[in-house]
Amino acid sequence: MKFSDISKPSSDLLGNDYCSNVTLKAKGLSAGPVSVSVETERSAAGTLSSKIGGKFAYAGLNFDKLEANADGSNVLETSLVPCPGCKMTFKAKKGADLGLEYTAGKMTTTGSLDVLNMSKFSTSACIGVSPAINLGGDLSYNLSGDKAGLSSYNVGASYATGPMFASVTTANKFAQFNVGVLYKVNKDLSLASSTTHSSAKACNVAAIGGSYSGLGSVGTIKAKVGSNGVTSACLVKEIAPKVNLTASGSISGTDTSTFKYGLGITM
Repeated sequence: MKFSDISKPSSDLLGNDYCSNVTLKAKGLSAGPVSVSVETERSAAGTLSSKIGGKFAYAGLNFDKLEANADGSNVLETSLVPCPGCKMTFKAKKGADLGLEYTAGKMTTTGSLDVLNMSKFSTSACIGVSPAINLGGDLSYNLSGDKAGLSSYNVGASYATGPMFASVTTANKFAQFNVGVLYKVNKDLSLASSTTHSSAKACNVAAIGGSYSGLGSVGTIKAKVGSNGVTSACLVKEIAPKVNLTASGSISGTDTSTFKYGLGITM
């Protein structure tokens, strides 16, 4: 496990599948040795924009993402495994980052260097001290400019036992603590919460929600309420083999003028 994933179970339930746009994604299309994906999105004005991506491997080098966007920008992500447990990555979008991931036993370390501007270096480490407990931390260092020096540092821990998962991570150089909790009531129902704690506010409930999949062919229903008063719900359903539909909606309080909806099909 990487440190960035230390609160993943609860954050995924509260964050994934909620959307406010209309999209169509086609993945796994084959063009010889290249796996192609196409994603089309409709804007509020009704115009369509698409991005085309592909991935393939050649001579031990993995091209994990080659993407062309409608605005003319491009994305390149590559990876290379020089030895077992070690992966080197290169990601280029607006910037260019050279990364390294190394796993030895129950410990995973990462490093990332901005090789375009040579302005930032980031690193993290996470270790499983027992089957139930993970500990880790990360830091970032500015390499140039007036802000050269240590720019951020945080630590975190997660604990999982039976149906319960909990994580605690710091933010803003220990000025804030983020707590994520996930509880699996049964095989169909899961509940989750996300709270923040700081000197300015002892407890802020960022979001609380749940997921229920016990309605058979109806699909999986998810809902959450945020501290900003926005209530969101979504339905995830497989409408055909390997074709998933996600329908989502949100509203602020009881003001119907704030209602937003999203619809996505992935195949």
